[in-house]
Amino acid sequence: MPLPSELLGTTLGGRYRLESVLGTGASAIVFLAHDTTLERRVAIKLLQPALAEDQAFLKRFRAEARSVAALNHPNVLRVFDWGEQDGVPYLVTELLAGGSLKDLLDAGVRLSHEQAASVGEQAAAGLAYAHARGLVHRDVKPANLLFDDEGRVRVTDFGVARALAEASWTEPAGAMIGTVRYASPEQAEGLSVDGKADVYSLSLVLFEALSGVVPFAADTPVATLRARVGQPLPHDPSLGSLDIVLAQAASPDHDTRLDAATFEQRLSSLASTLPPPMPIPIQIHGELNASQDDGEQFRAPTVDELTMATPVVQGGRSSSPSTPFDGDADQDRTVVGQPRETLARPRKRRWPWVVAISVILALLGAGFAVVAVSTKLFVPNVTVPKVKGDSVEQARKALASAHLEVVFQPSVFSITIPDGHVILQQPKAGTVLKQGSTIRIVASRGLPPVTVPSFAGLDCAAAQAALTTVHLTGVCPPEAATFSATVPLDQVISYRRAGVENPPSVSYGSSVKLIISKGPPPVPVPQVSGTFAQAESILVGAGFKVAQAQEFSTTVPSGQVTRTSPVVGTPIQKDTTVTVFISQGPPLQKVPDLTGKTVASATRQLSGLGLRVGAVYGPPGGRVFQTSPASGTPKKVGSIVNLYVR
Repeated sequence: MPLPSELLGTTLGGRYRLESVLGTGASAIVFLAHDTTLERRVAIKLLQPALAEDQAFLKRFRAEARSVAALNHPNVLRVFDWGEQDGVPYLVTELLAGGSLKDLLDAGVRLSHEQAASVGEQAAAGLAYAHARGLVHRDVKPANLLFDDEGRVRVTDFGVARALAEASWTEPAGAMIGTVRYASPEQAEGLSVDGKADVYSLSLVLFEALSGVVPFAADTPVATLRARVGQPLPHDPSLGSLDIVLAQAASPDHDTRLDAATFEQRLSSLASTLPPPMPIPIQIHGELNASQDDGEQFRAPTVDELTMATPVVQGGRSSSPSTPFDGDADQDRTVVGQPRETLARPRKRRWPWVVAISVILALLGAGFAVVAVSTKLFVPNVTVPKVKGDSVEQARKALASAHLEVVFQPSVFSITIPDGHVILQQPKAGTVLKQGSTIRIVASRGLPPVTVPSFAGLDCAAAQAALTTVHLTGVCPPEAATFSATVPLDQVISYRRAGVENPPSVSYGSSVKLIISKGPPPVPVPQVSGTFAQAESILVGAGFKVAQAQEFSTTVPSGQVTRTSPVVGTPIQKDTTVTVFISQGPPLQKVPDLTGKTVASATRQLSGLGLRVGAVYGPPGGRVFQTSPASGTPKKVGSIVNLYVR
């Protein structure tokens, strides 16, 4: 393959003219190219010729190129076209002028928490979009996170890593080290990977962007890979509020690691609690940002130019700026149509030095006026007061008193600054500005909304734990518990916040009232009669369990239902046991020993036992000597006892 410089001017695919080299890598060279068909600038990634000899790579590259070209997401670099030139494959992508995250890190730039959350959220969104379409990146690293000229993030090189993985061609050692620094534990162990491997790599990239170091990095690729197997992400003070979410995204356990969509949501939720990020300090590549017509742009004159004498124009051409303006310079000129003697006449003196000084003073005055106006030379300075934390009205008055203009930016949520108070001011307090300068103010919208998690199947304790993970609290007042025909006993039926039933989101830190189920609503015990089997059928049909008991009854025939417990009409829970009492008929009483009793006394004693006196055999005034049935015989209440007296 020719040197990169020798390829300049070459046209690929009959339409892409290579204009300059943007960068070189172990596996490819990136060119700035001009698309002669659509008249636009594009980037061309021309892969190394050695790859063209690898049939496994070419087969995979063609398949992956088709898949990647179908991706259309704001955070994924667009692939416009692909092809092969003299057997060497290439990709045609959109041209981004903002460089890569690697460029920033190499320049010593460290992202703030707000910037890292924003960059991570955008990159995770692009990864989640690709994962949903079956594409796994496999090589997420700072060099593959590009910025456009407005600082938006694009993930690049989808599909190339997978194609290279199946190639027999091996990257140089330095390139391998750069890749394994961000590899997942699954990749380190040679296991199959899915989208969660990309999430792991992205978390390590963000760790580096915040701290300046790559976790688990060692002296050799093998040592680097081994260091992360089974190891959680180390804690670092520079991670700040991103510490927990990065640890979950870099979990060594694949099953507990966040996927890309959840990672994006967590970063988005976190970003809503942080101040707005300052712009990413990208360096726009001059060649990419230049106007394509190469037209001259306005340039303010220098001080030297403002004080320089205006050159004399002769015959449409400018004389040297060092030539003074002097009327006597005309003495040697030939004027057509004038008599020669006319030139010999003495002329009136013009005081050239007075004119020159006047011109110079005028130019100096004009230049000074320009400088004075542009720099507000005569406008007094003022120190920007601190208004962060003040109410919007207080900030407006304080800045107006300092003769500063206020521009309100869109308000943002905050967990520390109350609603309607200043969360950010730019420039910051203490900055010295000219009166009339503009101060940008961002006000708080109050606490950010938090999506309430699902409580399906959870009891009070589990629901409270779920709320804690999203910075909410839950209470389960006993008096709020209620019956439910659909939610099992002790599980959450619903929740309320400020009188609103089941709001989808509530303010950060809010307390949520959980409504707990007391089980199905009570059902009244139905009326039953007849035999036990008949009563059991009715009660089971109503959802109750049934037990049987027996009792004597002087009113209900034997074998028939006398009553239930609980009694008929009592509201009770289904599955509660109802006892059905069955009559055994009247109770039994033993005939007492009445020997020696008078008839009257015997009658009273039998009556007290529920027995009746039948026939009396013998003299009415005699005493009992025998009964029928005999004493001690059990008889049903109401039975007749005959008396024998003498």
